[in-house]
Amino acid sequence: MRFEFATATQIIFGEGTAAGLPELVRTFGTRPMVVTGASTDRAAWLISALAAEAFAVPSEPTVELVREGVKRIRSAGCDVIVSIGGGSAIDAGKAIAAIATNGGEPLEFLEVVGRGRTISTPPLPFIAAPTTAGTGSEVTRNAVLGSIEHGVKASLRSPLMLPRVALVDPELTYEMPRTITACTGLDALTQLIEPYVSSRANPLVDALCMDGIRRVGGALRRAYNDGGDRDARSDMALGSLFGGLALANAGLGVVHGFAAPLGGSWKAPHGALCAALLPHGMAANVAALRRRAPQHPVLERYVVIARLLTGRPEASAEDGIEWVRSLCAELNVPALHTWGITEADLPGVVEKAAHASSMKANPLPLTSGELLELVTSAL
Repeated sequence: MRFEFATATQIIFGEGTAAGLPELVRTFGTRPMVVTGASTDRAAWLISALAAEAFAVPSEPTVELVREGVKRIRSAGCDVIVSIGGGSAIDAGKAIAAIATNGGEPLEFLEVVGRGRTISTPPLPFIAAPTTAGTGSEVTRNAVLGSIEHGVKASLRSPLMLPRVALVDPELTYEMPRTITACTGLDALTQLIEPYVSSRANPLVDALCMDGIRRVGGALRRAYNDGGDRDARSDMALGSLFGGLALANAGLGVVHGFAAPLGGSWKAPHGALCAALLPHGMAANVAALRRRAPQHPVLERYVVIARLLTGRPEASAEDGIEWVRSLCAELNVPALHTWGITEADLPGVVEKAAHASSMKANPLPLTSGELLELVTSAL
């Protein structure tokens, strides 16, 4: 057995810990930039306390937005970046911190559609404080950027991009609307299931995934129905953190393989795409394993997932798939066609998904026919 595990230099978790952000940021620099979501209002207290440059991320980050962020940070002379927001704000901040010290265009560093240039110089000090419980980006080594000209999302990736500090305060998630709670929560569940069945899974990741699946499975409905449920919000925040730790060290799979090209070509939130695809991705993998590799150990892992989610010791892999399907219906997850995706688009999507970096860790390669059947069932 051989594996490695890497994460943020420091992880701080707990209710009320965000109050210490200003003091924490000052230990890394004197001219901070605060990267936020579409509105800077929720981070106004931090911007004011630090007299910081503010940079808003109005949607999921693109190559163009990161290019603008790098210009802003250089003109303001900023020496530390803190992102307070969802995965978009965190990924944008992470990418800006890396490009600011390495020079060049963001596209040069992107996988799949770019040159994949190596991040060789340590990024500016970067601190991440998530306000959603879903992406786990606060502990990952990559930033997902959309390239409009290529119609795809791809990663800027390096171990040097791991945040200096990941501060996870469940209180920052209390105001999430129900729709965002649902989609980010199902993204978190996806990022616990896919690493657990990944071809690169390891015992440390397994432990995080199993505990995270249990927490998210028990908390997501409660957080959706009552945003003020402190225990549910805490379990969701911790489960999301575990998912980020897991995916950063074991990879993902077919659900994220499809989310990359879909999110790059249609204006659909990443979490919503993962939510729409999750039960179908699980079903496709289980069916393919039963057909082509019935003795594969990952089949037993899908049984473990089912038992963690349902709480029933006799549950089968199919029971777990049905549990997720039912949860998606209860949380009003929109199908893929909601975003303007049509059946005619699917062959092109399949071709792009087959080359996505996330596909490399799927428990077994799926054929183009299986991929088309999967995405058609999610339409």
